[in-house]
Amino acid sequence: MKVERVSSSWEGAEEAGEEGGMPPSSPARGSRGLHPVPEPEVKAQRRQFSMTYKLKILREADACKGSGEIAALLRREGLYFSHLSKWRKQHRLGTLDRMRGRKPDQEAELKQRLQELERENERLQGKLRQAAKIIEVQKKVSEILGVSLEEIDSGDKTS
Repeated sequence: MKVERVSSSWEGAEEAGEEGGMPPSSPARGSRGLHPVPEPEVKAQRRQFSMTYKLKILREADACKGSGEIAALLRREGLYFSHLSKWRKQHRLGTLDRMRGRKPDQEAELKQRLQELERENERLQGKLRQAAKIIEVQKKVSEILGVSLEEIDSGDKTS
């Protein structure tokens, strides 16, 4: 905690030689004239590394051949070996671009998959409606031309 000196009557008394000329910070004088100044609380923040930075460090670490080169790289960058190990594992698994190593939200993945399947289902339903209309038109054309669909089916089987 910082202590800031506040001017008081002690300063004038010190100069005049009162109180035996003891300095204001003397234990005999007490804490008169000194007021603690609270320091702002600094909350530690977790460091965040971008994907490009992680890949750069992984490339540099892979390029290190001599003994102690990786340690020098980590010291220079202010990293721990656990960072390197975690990033290598994430890179190997293909999850390096995900958010800070958090586990993926399975419910969100399921919702996304459900939406994809619903879109595909609607697309296929539309194709089915289109195919049904085409078949209906073909039936009407065959009625107009007087061609029986059974004759066409039996003709295809003999050939």
